[in-house]
Amino acid sequence: MSKNSKTLVPEAKEAMNRFKMEAANEVGVNLKQGYNGDITAKQAGSVGGQMVKKMIENAENSMKNTH
Repeated sequence: MSKNSKTLVPEAKEAMNRFKMEAANEVGVNLKQGYNGDITAKQAGSVGGQMVKKMIENAENSMKNTH
């Protein structure tokens, strides 16, 4: 995450880190705990894109289950 990105719910920070690692594994990017400035922009974009895709899927499923 960028320096200025702040988790809106501080208690969710660790869960978001686990989510990021899971997304990275799914797209074949080897992230490590802590600093990952050595990955390419393409790799970082793949991880972020996978995270967004999964968040959208979860939101759609949540909406489907409530209506």
